[in-house]
Amino acid sequence: MKATWNGTVVAESDKTIVIEGNHYFPPDSVKWDYFEKTDHTSVCPWKGNAIYYNITVNGEKNDNAAWSYPEPKEAAKEIKGYVAFWKGVEIT
Repeated sequence: MKATWNGTVVAESDKTIVIEGNHYFPPDSVKWDYFEKTDHTSVCPWKGNAIYYNITVNGEKNDNAAWSYPEPKEAAKEIKGYVAFWKGVEIT
């Protein structure tokens, strides 16, 4: 699977985990040079607290376009540190 934004692959892996229709990419498959952690957070009742990242490619920024669960609840422990995408990031 590939996560692409603004014409650039920002994550690529054949070991994504699909939960609720979202592909979660392993941390070592993410091209972290394009990512910047933000102050935005959200809470999922069964996964826990999510953190968010801006993605910047070729000078264009996509705010809070990726999220991760650094310390998920027990029910979601398999996606600890994995990264998922939305806001126009194409998953193919």
